[in-house]
Amino acid sequence: MMKVIVAGYPKTGTKSMVLALTILGYKVYDFVEHFHYHREDWNKILTSGGTTEDFKRMYENVDAVTDGPPYYFWEEISKAFPDAKIILTIRNEDSWYKSFSDQFDMFRKKFIYQIMQVLSPTGWKYFRFCQNYARLLFGWEMTSPFCIYKPNKMTAQKQFRQHQAYCLQNAPKDRLLVYDVKQGWETLCKFLGKEIPNVRFPHKNVRGSILDEKMASDPMALQIQFEMKISLSILLTIIVGLVAALIVRLA
Repeated sequence: MMKVIVAGYPKTGTKSMVLALTILGYKVYDFVEHFHYHREDWNKILTSGGTTEDFKRMYENVDAVTDGPPYYFWEEISKAFPDAKIILTIRNEDSWYKSFSDQFDMFRKKFIYQIMQVLSPTGWKYFRFCQNYARLLFGWEMTSPFCIYKPNKMTAQKQFRQHQAYCLQNAPKDRLLVYDVKQGWETLCKFLGKEIPNVRFPHKNVRGSILDEKMASDPMALQIQFEMKISLSILLTIIVGLVAALIVRLA
């Protein structure tokens, strides 16, 4: 049964929250899990809508959700799980925008990231999922894996402020924590009724490092890389065969 909904925008410490909540004993679904386990449900919700029953079914065995798409649908998920606590992670909007923009620059520099989405069936599904996500949440039209959007600062910050203001105005005050991850364990644990762990509060995805970490260890990323290698092997075999046939014909 859902216990925690993290309603904060991406790049407001959400990856740190994933690890913090995991340390506290929660089963957490982050962006990758939303894609891996519920991409068809989310594709439907993002394109044609969903219901409270959809969210109940999707997350009945999950303790906490973070990142997108759930942060955008925190209110609907809250209706499905009316006892769940809501955490609005916050951050200075200028430092947020810089971190948000830098994340996309990181994707743009990793050409292998785009190639993987083209040469892997799972990677292509991931692109389609991200395409639906970006279209609804940010108004971006990602026409191909090679079309990596550069966020417009003024509109991005406006959306950021609007999301925070809406959550502050509409979330039940007795279930809401407005939280900066710099506050650490004490504030979070008091809100959740948990003992403070004897470990430092985590600090994840520093300067976009999460991409390299995921590429190296995440099962879905490893599957995509494996599928890409198979696709490249098949393409190479075809090319070698065509070249050999051409040489024979010309000989």
